[in-house]
Amino acid sequence: MTNPVFSPADILLPKGQDMTKWSVVACDQYTSEPAYWERVEAFVGDKPSTLRITLPEIYLENSEVPQKIQYVNQTMEQYDREGVFCCLPHSLVYVERALSGGGVRKGLVGAVDLERYDYAKGSQSLIRATEGTVLERIPPRVKVRENALLESPHIMLLIDDKEDTVIGPLAQSKEEFAPVYDFDLMENGGHIKGWQVSPEKAQGVLAALEQLAQPEAFREKYGAPEDKGVLLFAVGDGNHSLATAKACYENLKKVLPPEQAAVHPARYALVELNNIHDPALEFEAIHRVVFGVDGGEMYKALSRYFDLSEAPCNGQPVTMLWQGEGGLFEKPLWIQNPCSQLAVGSLQAFLDGYLSSHKGRVDYIHGEDVVRKLAGQPGNVGFLLPDMGKGELFPTVIFDGALPRKTFSMGHAWDKRYYLECRKIR
Repeated sequence: MTNPVFSPADILLPKGQDMTKWSVVACDQYTSEPAYWERVEAFVGDKPSTLRITLPEIYLENSEVPQKIQYVNQTMEQYDREGVFCCLPHSLVYVERALSGGGVRKGLVGAVDLERYDYAKGSQSLIRATEGTVLERIPPRVKVRENALLESPHIMLLIDDKEDTVIGPLAQSKEEFAPVYDFDLMENGGHIKGWQVSPEKAQGVLAALEQLAQPEAFREKYGAPEDKGVLLFAVGDGNHSLATAKACYENLKKVLPPEQAAVHPARYALVELNNIHDPALEFEAIHRVVFGVDGGEMYKALSRYFDLSEAPCNGQPVTMLWQGEGGLFEKPLWIQNPCSQLAVGSLQAFLDGYLSSHKGRVDYIHGEDVVRKLAGQPGNVGFLLPDMGKGELFPTVIFDGALPRKTFSMGHAWDKRYYLECRKIR
């Protein structure tokens, strides 16, 4: 890799602020729970916060989105003008996130080169989407980013590093690094610590990544033929945010001379790297709730679409929930004639077809308890899906391409990355 796919960045951190109020969970969480965002709003109050420089996606359909985007952009300019930030020049930040359920997830914050990322179906790029990218979700997000001064990442990229050569040495050397933050996260988010990685150890990171990206080692590791490109980073969280960053950069390339585009800060995106073998990194299913539909009618349609069994069998398991006259119906089902390798893919194919000819909308939900609560409301139907094994991810993406969209989640909603570090993108 002549130009590193992952590199240090000029990372901005708030100075002298209430960090618990500063750091807010990823904008694509709690999209059907306005009460969550109301609590966050009340807690943050008038203090500087990433809540003011991001747009929670629960508001993306709001008629006031243009005004909200303008406010976000103005607030970024204000924070920069008023000296809210200090800069860690050309740096990597080693992160330890103590999760509320126990365990410590280790990560590394730096910048990836968007020239090495392609979310298109069949991509062979070094950075690849793990799930199908919904193209119509990108333009609304481009509007949020295209005139922004800053980015703050909730993107998490995965490496398949069984020997722990990239992040492991940083964990062993953290006491040698300068601490840059250490605080509790709001709303059950646990605790987070960060250290500025020394230049020597940063070089070690880049060298270890270079080794993981060697084609010969890659082919031996996965038994991949020569027509399969090296997959170094698989997008674990924030695929549509990374796709949005890519779209904004491609738009800039259309209007800038090539020599300017090549060095423009928008060519890069700030991310956190995680090792898929980290014991604290857990994969959980992303469930579905469909709003504005009749549960009984949807069950009949599902029964016509698939050969379903209500008795346990070798089929793909899906549990359907809806509110009926006798209370909450909960039907464990097994799809005996699936149309995808995974239950989530088979269900998504049915939902896409059903909602193309019926009223209703689907949302993607983390946590069975939230699904049960929403499915208990008239006009809603919930679907619970099985978890996916971590070991399936890299081989599946290498050989089969991206998984169905919203296949898995890395932990509960409150375990997602919180906005914290920033970087200038213009």
